[in-house]
Amino acid sequence: MTDIAELGLVEVAALIRDGSLSSVAVTEAVLAAAVRAQARTGCFIEIEADAALESAKAADRARGRGAPLGVLHGVPLAHKDMYPITGRRQRYGSKVAGSGIATRDAAAIERLNAAGAFSIGALNMAEFALGPTGHNVSWGDCRSALDPEYMAGGSSSGSGAAVAACAAFASLGSDTGGSVRIPAAANGIVGMKASYGRISRYGAMKLSPSLDVVGPLTRSVRDCARMLNVLAGHDPRDPHSSRLPVPDFERAVEGDLRGLRIGIPREYFLATASEDVTAAMRASLAALEAEGARLVEVDTPGIEVLAELNRVVVYAEATALHSAWLRDRPELYGPQVRTRASTGLGIPAPVYLKALMLRAPLVERFVRAVFSRCDVLHTPTLPIPIPRLDEVDVGTGAALWKTINQLVHCTGPFNYLGLPALAVPGLCTGNGMPSSVQLVARPFAEDVLLRVGAAHERATPRVTARVTQ
Repeated sequence: MTDIAELGLVEVAALIRDGSLSSVAVTEAVLAAAVRAQARTGCFIEIEADAALESAKAADRARGRGAPLGVLHGVPLAHKDMYPITGRRQRYGSKVAGSGIATRDAAAIERLNAAGAFSIGALNMAEFALGPTGHNVSWGDCRSALDPEYMAGGSSSGSGAAVAACAAFASLGSDTGGSVRIPAAANGIVGMKASYGRISRYGAMKLSPSLDVVGPLTRSVRDCARMLNVLAGHDPRDPHSSRLPVPDFERAVEGDLRGLRIGIPREYFLATASEDVTAAMRASLAALEAEGARLVEVDTPGIEVLAELNRVVVYAEATALHSAWLRDRPELYGPQVRTRASTGLGIPAPVYLKALMLRAPLVERFVRAVFSRCDVLHTPTLPIPIPRLDEVDVGTGAALWKTINQLVHCTGPFNYLGLPALAVPGLCTGNGMPSSVQLVARPFAEDVLLRVGAAHERATPRVTARVTQ
């Protein structure tokens, strides 16, 4: 019999709503999984068992008295430690920030609460969201739930590991250069970087406000659609929040791929890819073609420049946000994070401003060139097999930048462009870890991505943990 914690988000929400399962029973199962996952992966900073069980009891009482129930009623989740929750310490994955207590919920937490969900704890992350590997000198490194010898990815490392280890049915991450998609890849799960402006960032920790995006990590595409249904929509408190209508994302996963065009980029994305990642991408494309999609080759104009422009914006804005702490308490940062947070000091203001000014025309050029030829662009999420954690523990020299640039090679350009991108598991590579396929669409076409992602999921064997939890 399937353990309760192994159920999907949509499935467990339905069972709680109809009374087949109590929220308390579900929460107890997830808390037990969280303890196991923490010992195995280090995915939590704090497990809040007592508060979670009180929330579960309240959810069961509400159902018992016939109160209106949200679409996530009684479902326990856990989130990256950058989303303030009232009464919780605000750490942002670091000891630099001190021990302030949140007096409000982030907007994304508000929406999840309104849908009936609650949190069981704070998840590990790269310090201040600056790191794609899962290392954290303040709270301990986070490891892949599939095999703890391997990296969990970052910066939403705990989110990826906890969801894959069934210690949360879904999790909020954030993505500024790949920080949802890379942990999704490293843990064999689904991760959505929504369009810039699709989900409110109000109240969440800032890294690079021009690029930061909230995104869910889940174990299935349908679960991702449910999370996006809850999270998406305009928020007047976020000046970049879109007013565009929000479609029913769950309906999108029902569609087939007949008539849909999958774009295969001619350059850049596979240029540095390993042979087994390239083979996994070919298998993915064959599966999508068998599902009814049409494959077309496309050019991706200026893609290398886009990757560099993304770095300029990230580091200039991150350094500005961290300037006071870098001045007053630099010794509390981890060495890698201190190095990266200081990088903007070497970026001249005219270069940063030029990068911002070029964004709109380059987005228009890219969208016109690519999405006139295809509906969805298909790339690897990572161009290499998931590395071992010790392989990416590279210090602060030249090897640091080489490692980071390799890990964000395929993801970073789409943060600069603000395009939606979905990471879904692919076939395993030679080291036994999964590959990951990145699907990209025009702005605010998350429904198309979910449609393709669901078809890909149906056609691809599910990745499971290699070591018994």
